Amino acid sequence: MTISIENWRVDARHFAFEDTRIAYWTKGDRRPLLLIHGFPTSSWDWAPIWKALAQSHRLIAADLIGFGLSDKPRADYSIGRQCDMLLALLDHLEIDEFDILAHDYGASVAQELLARQKDGAGAAGLSKIVFLNGGMFARYQRTRPIMRLARSPLGFLVSKTLNRKSFGKHFSSIFGTDSKPGEDRLDIFWSLFTEQDGNRIIHRLAHYIQDRHISEERWDGALKDAQDRIGLINGAADPIAGEHCHRRWVKQLPHAKEHLLPGVGHYPHVEAPAEVASMALNWLRQSG
Repeated sequence: MTISIENWRVDARHFAFEDTRIAYWTKGDRRPLLLIHGFPTSSWDWAPIWKALAQSHRLIAADLIGFGLSDKPRADYSIGRQCDMLLALLDHLEIDEFDILAHDYGASVAQELLARQKDGAGAAGLSKIVFLNGGMFARYQRTRPIMRLARSPLGFLVSKTLNRKSFGKHFSSIFGTDSKPGEDRLDIFWSLFTEQDGNRIIHRLAHYIQDRHISEERWDGALKDAQDRIGLINGAADPIAGEHCHRRWVKQLPHAKEHLLPGVGHYPHVEAPAEVASMALNWLRQSG
């Protein structure tokens, strides 16, 4: 059962990362599992599977810098900075060893953490990663027109002109035909997106697309070296990173785990929560 947005807001905790106030949530007392959300949403995305995951893990989820209930500073929104923040949060919570469940933008953050581990530059305690519909292979992801505009010199226009109606149209288009969010849920996504005028910094947050291309070779190498401890749960109907990206995963990472969800779009944990939670927990329990 999805946690209500009212309860989610009440349960938020906060810590200071440099001069930025970060909202985070934690539940459970077993092996730590770091949940990293996607763009342009927030950690409330995990609400449909939060209770199921918490039965066997200590969950840690944070709204990344510039997202949800966290601050939107005039600062660096790079993937690297998001990693720095999450590592600081884990240190704040005195967590040394952990697994990751990551979606979309969060998948890029997880890849950078994995690459840092490989380089001996941090995230030493990272073990397994389960990815959900992300841009793990930058050149194969089909960027939506609105995001191509957002990362262009005219990107500020997206930030100025996007409203609830246009947001709902664009956002719903990346869900499966039979699993699109209703208006009530879209209202919640929009409310979190516009928190502290977060909708006004889309062009800054879109920097992650450039980060993916810059780091592609390094991130690909980290994935190849970690095939025995990574997996992909993929919504096949996703127009951004759907079945075409799943095929790339199988071809490029033949020893990694994979599971395809027919008819499911870009947000599998929202669209098919029971199946996603079951599959992720099964993989995380396995040894080796």
